[in-house]
Amino acid sequence: MREKTAHRQDADATTAGTLDPLREAALACVKCPHLVESRTQVVFGAGNPEAELMFVGEAPGADEDEQGEPFLGKAGQLLTKIIQAMGYTREEIYIGYVLKCRPDLPAGVSGNRKPKSEEMSACLPWLEKQIALIKPRALVALGATAVEGLLGKTEPVDKLRGRWLEFQGIPVMTTYHPADLLSNESLTEKRKVWEDMLLVLEKLEKPISEKQRQFFTKAG
Repeated sequence: MREKTAHRQDADATTAGTLDPLREAALACVKCPHLVESRTQVVFGAGNPEAELMFVGEAPGADEDEQGEPFLGKAGQLLTKIIQAMGYTREEIYIGYVLKCRPDLPAGVSGNRKPKSEEMSACLPWLEKQIALIKPRALVALGATAVEGLLGKTEPVDKLRGRWLEFQGIPVMTTYHPADLLSNESLTEKRKVWEDMLLVLEKLEKPISEKQRQFFTKAG
């Protein structure tokens, strides 16, 4: 058992080492001068470099830009709860973005804006290389913009969710962004996201308890 653990640690160190040069290069990226000027830092991604499951969001917000970590704040807390309900910890999966810099805003304007298609296209090679190195068995695209950036599809999430798409041979499940659930906390919407996550667990051949199957149902 000790030998297996040591081997796993060595493998993690080796894979992390392959991600490190990519991280360093991404942190120095200047492809989009307007984003370089406005960003605090590049938010590369975080988690297990050998994760079997990877979540992809659209872009960092203010908290993420300040702290350099993906999915913080209320949306991040909700994503963490979803991950834990699936039987994982955040350290066991990987979380990244299509656009790794926070989209800039006019002076005096607060909030977030949707990344432009040309910004996502410029940044996509970083994500492609991340995915190639991590080699997840499944991807979850969080929200319509993440799907657009990752797959080039512009259909609404409710038309894409619940069925498998594909990115370079890797199965992709589309679901609502956690922020969508914060703005609409109905049991029906929560159940839709959870049904998507159950499909992910089935794809990964993970055991699913009856309690998990009943989450966000009236009976559950």
